[in-house]
Amino acid sequence: MAAASDSSAGAAAERRMLLQACVNGAREAAEHPWLSADASVVVDDAARAVVAGAHEVHVHPKDAAGRDSLAADDVARWVWAARAASPGVPVGVTTGAWAEPDVERRLAAIEAWTELPDHASVNWHEAGADEVAALLLRRGVAVEAGLWDAAGFGVWKRSPVRGQCLRVLIELPDEPAATLRDHAEGMIAHVELEEPGLPILLHGEEGSAWPVFDLAVEFGRDSRIGLEDTLLLPDGSPAPGNAALVRAAVARMGVRAG
Repeated sequence: MAAASDSSAGAAAERRMLLQACVNGAREAAEHPWLSADASVVVDDAARAVVAGAHEVHVHPKDAAGRDSLAADDVARWVWAARAASPGVPVGVTTGAWAEPDVERRLAAIEAWTELPDHASVNWHEAGADEVAALLLRRGVAVEAGLWDAAGFGVWKRSPVRGQCLRVLIELPDEPAATLRDHAEGMIAHVELEEPGLPILLHGEEGSAWPVFDLAVEFGRDSRIGLEDTLLLPDGSPAPGNAALVRAAVARMGVRAG
């Protein structure tokens, strides 16, 4: 698998590495000053992250209580705010089942969206992934396929909309650094076997966030960073916000590429 990864990394490195700012995620507002139920607070920090070097913004719309929401009014408010704060920058949202576990209600919520994001992530280990992705595509919203385990990959592999995805998001869990490379190379190889040339965004969470980011740079893959994935800078100190995380990521892109 390493040989396949090496050859694909060379091809991927020929284009610009996309850096996405994942600015809030499903975290509680109390976890960081820039996490809030107020869209204006979060998108202000997102705009700073774009100035720092992020190419896209991934945001989790919230309801008034600060919970992740797929409701049309909440999605419209957050997507509009993100676009107003960073004109011309692609904005993506989540469709995570934790926001609406019932598949039919999740589909109805997405059908009701009035302010459409540029793309939305769909977790293929969740029930209803094919239906959610098909609805998004029908509505003109690009799909990021979220894969983090073999079960999700198996469902995505059989999906009729697999080849229509914008990119695949490979998320590696907070696991020992010694296993991350093999895990990443294995997932990349499996995805490329099914859909050669489909962009892959590689990212981690918590303790794996920065090690996986470094692997993405090494492999010439897209990646993301932000308060959704980690609250810490590479040296382990608390991150002042998303802009600081993006600045650190851009610096590591230069160091690793050199």
